[in-house]
Amino acid sequence: MDVSIVVTVLNEEGAVDELYRRVAASLDGSEWEAIFVDDGSTDGTYGRLRALHEQDPRVRVVRFKRNFGQHPAMHAGLARARGARIVTMDGDLQNEPEDIPKLLDALDRADVASGRRIARRDSPGRTMPSRLINGLLRRFTGVTISDFGCAFNGYRRDAIEPMLGSIGRQKFTKALVLSSGVSVEEVDVSHAPSSSGSRYSPVRLVQLALHVVAGFWPQPVQWIGVSLGLLCTIAAGALGIYGVVYWIVQANFPGPLFAGAGIVLVLGIQYTIEEEL
Repeated sequence: MDVSIVVTVLNEEGAVDELYRRVAASLDGSEWEAIFVDDGSTDGTYGRLRALHEQDPRVRVVRFKRNFGQHPAMHAGLARARGARIVTMDGDLQNEPEDIPKLLDALDRADVASGRRIARRDSPGRTMPSRLINGLLRRFTGVTISDFGCAFNGYRRDAIEPMLGSIGRQKFTKALVLSSGVSVEEVDVSHAPSSSGSRYSPVRLVQLALHVVAGFWPQPVQWIGVSLGLLCTIAAGALGIYGVVYWIVQANFPGPLFAGAGIVLVLGIQYTIEEEL
C-alpha cells in the first residue's frame, strides 16, 4: 500500500461524499486507502460512510460510539493505516484534498510534510489563541515550524510507528512526532471556511494551551512534585517535634502520632525522589 488517508469526522453527513470524490480524484493512479474515523457522530455520517465502503472497498470506516476527541480519533486511524505514506486531515472540507499530492511530494525529501495554512478563514478569537499555542510548541519542542495546529499533514510510516504508543493520549500529534527529531518540510495548503463552524472555541483553545504546558514542558509537574515532597517532609518534622514534646510533657508515648509522622515522611521522600528521577 502506497498511501493511507486518515480522516477524522464528526457530524459531517453532508461533506463525506464530496470529500471522498475529491480524495479519489487527487490520488488517481496511486494505490491508496482512505480511513474515515467517525468520532461519535449523531447524524447520518456513519450511514454515508458505510455506503461509501460498499461502493469502494478502499474506503475503510472506524466508528466510535461516543465522541472521544480529534486526537484519539486520529490515533485510531493511524494505528490502522497500511500505507508507506500517511496523510491526516479533518473531514469538514476546510482541508482541500487537491493539496494531497503536494504533501506526498514533500515526503520524498522529509519524514514529515507539515501543512501550513495560508489565508486562514478564521476569526481573531480563533487565531489569537492558536498563535499562542504555536509559540509555546515552538519553544518547548525546539521545532521552528509555523503551524502546529494544522491537521492536514503527511508522514512517512517509520516516523509515525515509534510514536503510536503516545499519540492519542497526548494532544498535538504533529508536535509529538516532530519532538522525536524527525526531519520536516513545511507545505503551504489552502484553508477553506468550515460550513459547520470551528469546534475549537477560544475557551477550548486556552485549555489546549494549558495542555501544551503540562504535556511538553515537564518543569511545572516537577515543581508540583518537589513542593508536595517538601510540604510532606516539613509536616512530618512538625508532627515529630510535637510528638516528642507531648511525650515529655504528658509522660505518655504518642504511638499513633509518630506512626502518622512516619507515613507523611515516607510520602515526602517518595515525591522528591520520583521527581528527581
